Amino acid sequence: MKRLIYIFIVIVALIAASCTISITMSGASIPENLRTYSVQYINNRAPLINPDLSQTLTDGLKDRIQKESRLVLSEDQADIEFSGNITSYSTKPMALKADAVSAQTRLTVGVKIKCRNFKDPKKDWEQTFSAYQDYDSENNLADVESDLVTLIVDELTQNIFNKAFADW
Repeated sequence: MKRLIYIFIVIVALIAASCTISITMSGASIPENLRTYSVQYINNRAPLINPDLSQTLTDGLKDRIQKESRLVLSEDQADIEFSGNITSYSTKPMALKADAVSAQTRLTVGVKIKCRNFKDPKKDWEQTFSAYQDYDSENNLADVESDLVTLIVDELTQNIFNKAFADW
């Protein structure tokens, strides 16, 4: 009887050891055949240019994928590649006060991203993403721009990551 229990435990342990479960907090569903990724420099083609935005967005996307997936950054040919352009960077007045003066201004950034999956070309895609942040119109954009861009880049990279890996 003890021998039978011992054999049962060994069999269960072997079965459990052979199972692979991949769970991520981001909800990502990354195929096993994808091991590497690359992010090409995201050029700024917007009419109004923030000189730091291209590098900030490129680095932000690299960091997001590295932190939320098992993929390894590659400078050579990767299994999946991201490229794109910043297409818009604009401000516009939002909430108007009674005297027709803007109380809030919205900073909006738009990017067009292309994702190439070299392991499964049917999963290639190209999409435009945009994100915005509102700020008090009494503030000068130059004074709040850095914080706003950080928040916008965080939202953009999350949306790009979800499109690429979360099957939403």
